[in-house]
Order: sequence, then C-alpha cells, then structure tokens
Amino acid sequence: MSALVSVGPYLVGAGQPYLLIAGNCVVESDEIARRTADRLMELCLDRPFNPVFKASFDKANRTRGDSYRGPGLEKGLAALARIKADTGLPILTDVHLPEHCAPAAEVADILQIPAFLCRQTDLLEAAAKTSATVNVKKGQFVSPDAMQYAVKKVHEMGNPSCLLTERGTTFGYGDLIVDYRGFDRLRSFAPLIFDATHSAQKPAGSGGVTGGDRRIALPLARAAAAVGIDGLFMEVHPRPEEALSDSANTLDFDLFARLLEQVERLRAAR
Repeated sequence: MSALVSVGPYLVGAGQPYLLIAGNCVVESDEIARRTADRLMELCLDRPFNPVFKASFDKANRTRGDSYRGPGLEKGLAALARIKADTGLPILTDVHLPEHCAPAAEVADILQIPAFLCRQTDLLEAAAKTSATVNVKKGQFVSPDAMQYAVKKVHEMGNPSCLLTERGTTFGYGDLIVDYRGFDRLRSFAPLIFDATHSAQKPAGSGGVTGGDRRIALPLARAAAAVGIDGLFMEVHPRPEEALSDSANTLDFDLFARLLEQVERLRAAR
C-alpha cells in the first residue's frame, strides 16, 4: 500500500474517505458547471466521500478535428476559478502541454495527465514542479506494473503527491476492459482512483465520436470498490445527451446518486 497523499484539504489513501472526482468532461458554461458542482456537494454531505470538481479547459485528444475542445486555457481556467470561489471545492483539470502546468496550478489543486500522455516525461515533470497534486491516468496501452515509472518521474521532481487512475485497457479495436487483477499492484505505487465512466467507453466507436454505455459504470464501480480503491472519478452532467464531450458514458444526476449509494454500501461491507 502506498503512502497517504495530500489533495487540497484532504488525505487520500488507506483508511481515508474516498476521493470523489466528478464533473463535466469539458468546460461548457457556468450554469452547467455550477449545477453539477452543487449536486456533487449535496450527495457528499452525509456520505464518506471527499468531493473534487473536475472539468477540462481543453480536450486536445478528441478523435475528430471538428469536435468541441473547450474554451481554452484563459477562459477555461477563469470558469474553474469561479466554481472554486463560489463552492470552495478543490479543482481538477487536464493538462496536455508542459506550458499549461504552471498557469493551471494557480487554479487547480490536481493536474491530470491524460491517459494517452502518461509516459510524456516533459509533461509529467512540468506538472510535478508545481504545487499541485499530479493525477496520472493509466494509458489504455500500459501495464499496471509499468505505471510505477510515471509515479517515479513525479516523485523525482520533489513532488510526493501523485495519484494513479485506472480507466480501462484497450480490448481489440473500439472497446475497453477493466482488469481488476492489477489494482493491488497500482495501489502499491500510489493511491488508486477508479474512473468509472471512461471505463465504460467505446473509443471512437460512433462515427469518429466516442461511444459507450453509461449504465455499465455502476457495476464497474461496484467491482472496483469490492477489490479496493482509494477514490472514484466520473463525468456527470445535468443533461448528458446534450454534453459536448463523452455524452454516451456521462452520468445523469440520478445515475450519479445511485452509483454513490451502491459503492458506499460495498465499501462499508469490506
């Protein structure tokens, strides 16, 4: 089991409440972000979850060039800063380039390294040099054991605050599978977050747009809680069918509440 990691006001690791990272895939509007953040806080009031709001200012890895990427660095960070100021929630956002890291860390408590970029040394080191926690998503093409080297890159920059996130492994073309056998190994390197909604994706499976089935997120999260994790990550939207990114696997507020209820019961039974 890895050491405890600090994330804003929270500790993440064995025996601590689950870190609950939830929000919109990409920054869309203040209204959507605030509704999502408010629901996140409501659901955590009487449950053992420590909430973090997430949204990306830029989704640079969309399959098609004409897909919505977000408002960009300046406007996106300003929108996330408003959510943080209004709600007090810690913030997570993705970074895709080393030069994004310092300005993003002025707002975000967690800088997330996207799965496709989990081996990019310059990006990992730039994120680690900030005061933020670094959350590294396990690449769909990377073994659990190989993720120790991403964690080492962060630690070698003098940053002890690193998380790993499991988000499924490529299974043929256009599908993912979650291999729960690797969870204990991943947790030996850093506290482990399970991304329930990206694990339900069918990448680029719908005419150049990522498909998926949001209902699968619930059994996947239940299994993860039974095996052992330190937190959950999921994308949530008041109207998933209208979401500008990852709409097929994003949870509505009802499914979000049901997932948390089920995971809470399973964790209590371990």
